[in-house]
Amino acid sequence: MFKINLYKVWFFYLLFLSMMFMSLSLFFIYSGDCFMLEWNLFTLNSLNVNYLIYLDWVSSVFCFVVLFISSMVVIYSEVYMGDYNYGSLKFLFLVLLFVLSMLLMILSPNMVSIMLGWDGLGLVSYCLIIYYMSMSSYLAGMLTCLINRLGDIGLLICISWIFSFGSWNFLFYLDYFNEWIFYTIIISSFTKSAQIPFSVWLPAAMAAPTPVSSLVHSSTLVTAGVYLLIRFNNYIYMNNIYFFFISFMTMIMSSICANYEFDLSKIIALSTLSQLGLMMSCLFLGLMSLSFFHLLTHAMFKSLLFLCSGVMIHMMNNNQDIRMMGSICYTMPLTCCCFNISNMALFGIPFLSGFYSSDFILEVSCFSSMNFFGMIILYISLGLTSFYSIRLLYYSVFYNYKGLPLLNYSENIMNMKFSIIFLSLFSVMFGCSFMWLMNFDLFFLCLPLYLKLLSFLMVFFGLFLGYEFCYLNSSLFQLSWFLMNSNMWFSYSHFYYMSSFLYVYSNNLYMTMVWGEYYGPMLISYYMLSISNFFQYYAFSPLKIFFFTLIVWLLFMV
Repeated sequence: MFKINLYKVWFFYLLFLSMMFMSLSLFFIYSGDCFMLEWNLFTLNSLNVNYLIYLDWVSSVFCFVVLFISSMVVIYSEVYMGDYNYGSLKFLFLVLLFVLSMLLMILSPNMVSIMLGWDGLGLVSYCLIIYYMSMSSYLAGMLTCLINRLGDIGLLICISWIFSFGSWNFLFYLDYFNEWIFYTIIISSFTKSAQIPFSVWLPAAMAAPTPVSSLVHSSTLVTAGVYLLIRFNNYIYMNNIYFFFISFMTMIMSSICANYEFDLSKIIALSTLSQLGLMMSCLFLGLMSLSFFHLLTHAMFKSLLFLCSGVMIHMMNNNQDIRMMGSICYTMPLTCCCFNISNMALFGIPFLSGFYSSDFILEVSCFSSMNFFGMIILYISLGLTSFYSIRLLYYSVFYNYKGLPLLNYSENIMNMKFSIIFLSLFSVMFGCSFMWLMNFDLFFLCLPLYLKLLSFLMVFFGLFLGYEFCYLNSSLFQLSWFLMNSNMWFSYSHFYYMSSFLYVYSNNLYMTMVWGEYYGPMLISYYMLSISNFFQYYAFSPLKIFFFTLIVWLLFMV
């Protein structure tokens, strides 16, 4: 009996839909039109319940990117998730539910249907994160779900508030909304896009399978907040220095933490967090189109980076420690090539997709109202991106192999090869193609030579420092340094507390307890104990001290 392979069926279906949305986006870009489709769900007396679909070039291009990456992830998952069985089919349907929730959020201008897609993203991502059913995945899924719940609360408040304006179709009322509606939506988007102080869930969500990480952390869940803010485009309230500072802090902190991680998936997750901070900072500078441009190019090369890391993890017996890798260019040449392409696109090597968006953002931001401090931080973050990228490249490609000697590294995985080759082509070509389509290359930017070359200098300076950093003494990676740089996300795990109490009597108390504990509960308990001791000493003091205090207060009152 002929058995249909659902993975291949849904791959072709999603690929066909992505090509259809690409054709629609080209038509909308050429004509400048937009379509609004209204579907009457049911009518009860005078009550009409309608579903709106808003199609323009922004939603069409984003749907194309989401569906294209989803099709590549589906065909990749057929091999990665094991044999064609009940468990892998469950995984396939969860991924399809996730894509459907994302399309619901993208295509609708109605706050209620956006809430359905937004809530569906949170619930299905929880199911995907706990797919392996271990204790770590349960904890990571609960952390992700609870933080995303905060964003849902903000959207529910906005739904109630917007209804007082007469409709939930927010696109028609952007110039009439109260500023606090925009602030509520911005904070809700911060939870989805993992900005500080909601950043802890993104590295924790790496407990999910690698195809999920490729889909969730490249083009769907984490970019949902950025896309919603692009849709709620009001320059008066978006050009905000406080939110701009928060996104800058996210960008710098995540880049620093990525330099101290040894988990391959967590390094890529922290790099995603850094790029999300860059997108958000563009939004709060008023550069909406450039933020959307970087969102699309980042989705292409970051999904490729995740899929290549999944091949490496799959072939190395589920090992994720980069110190146990090395010399994969001899055993997995195709995967290594695609991995290097995506890595170079990440830190902006010229003429790859990441170069066109990140370099353009740096140059245009020089003409914005940003101060000198923000400009310096932006260039430093570019150097830090190349810093952890070359470190990842060194440990995985040039480092001497330190793993098990009996592993089989054959690349006989045709579906995986197919997906990473296609995404490699788009990682090379998508940036320049989209720049030509949107006429971004017609911008006339006149910069002095030193400012024009500063981005290249920062990239190569970061590459040099990252390469030298790999040869430094291992004492820099002691437990205290590792805890200080990887637990800055307001997450105090059991291991963190045990490490703190094991070293509580050591001389290096501050470095062991880490800044959050040292200046938080420990500082409060110290001052409470000091004040209590003072009052106890004062209560047992002689009577003349009471008389002296009384005289001082009387003089003070007079």
